[in-house]
Amino acid sequence: MDVNIKDIARISGVGISTVSRVINNKGLVSKATREKVMKVVKEYNYIPNSNARNLKTTQSKNVALMVKGITNPFFSNMIREIERQVNLRGYPFLIQQVEDGTDEINAAIQLVKEKNLCGIIFMGGTYNHSEEKFKQLTIPFVLTTITSTQEVDPALFSSVIINELKEAYKATNYLISLGHTNIGFLAKSPLLDETTGNRRYLGYKKALEEQGLPYDAGLVEDCEYSPSSGFNAARRLLNKNKGLTAIFAASDTIAIGAAKAVLTAGLSIPDDISIIGFDGIEMAEYYHPSLDTISQPGTEMALSSVGVLFDLISERSGHQHIVYDAVLLKRGSCRMIKAR
Repeated sequence: MDVNIKDIARISGVGISTVSRVINNKGLVSKATREKVMKVVKEYNYIPNSNARNLKTTQSKNVALMVKGITNPFFSNMIREIERQVNLRGYPFLIQQVEDGTDEINAAIQLVKEKNLCGIIFMGGTYNHSEEKFKQLTIPFVLTTITSTQEVDPALFSSVIINELKEAYKATNYLISLGHTNIGFLAKSPLLDETTGNRRYLGYKKALEEQGLPYDAGLVEDCEYSPSSGFNAARRLLNKNKGLTAIFAASDTIAIGAAKAVLTAGLSIPDDISIIGFDGIEMAEYYHPSLDTISQPGTEMALSSVGVLFDLISERSGHQHIVYDAVLLKRGSCRMIKAR
């Protein structure tokens, strides 16, 4: 009977990619597995379809990076490192900006058709992609800085992330340990489920609850990830006269704007108001005063994202999920609360 590669894999009890490695004599396969597959190949007189194999080898090598929030300074170094790593592997690299409100998976499906891609990295965006959406992507892909919070089979996608909730909890707990009880929180769409701002908001709220501090919705402001928006949000907070002593900004860009608002109001950092940001961008270190922050390992995340993608492309592994720890950097913008 005529058999195809799927039949050989089923009869051998191995994956299609393993059969492919045996037939093409490429990649690592144990001696026992190789012999088992070759026995089935000979028994069924299987002849590989050279046309199909040639088609595969002539497919495009284009790799795309789909970025939502491309102006985010934290992404800049990651994008450069991803581009460098992809180019080092000899693959052409495309960067595609995805506008807010656009579904990045839909945009990717369209780009796959237009550019004949062999792999995609998604950076930024939301956490609300469904299992059905992931199944529509027929090429290897990795989510970096985002994942899925829905009930999605982890075997359907790869991710390289930090635990946003845990790291935001760490930042808030740090302020509480310094004696702060009236802590403002600034983020983009903090109350909108499955956004980065929401994950960091949940960490902020959890820290308050665990320390027995009341949650005050009036201390939470929605703003864009930009200094100007952070400035305006912090000014709104200060104008509420809630006895604010600290601000946790969900990005360093927001923290820089918030710090400017505090100083403009004639207040001192950290004597009057403590401020901590999130991301670890270089700009926050050279702001005056230098801003405390939760620093994400952007370079390591970029390296892992590319590594995981090429493991998928070369069929060296299935989908993987990597979670990095961020680091609390103390630079002097937070201090123990003074008795009032």
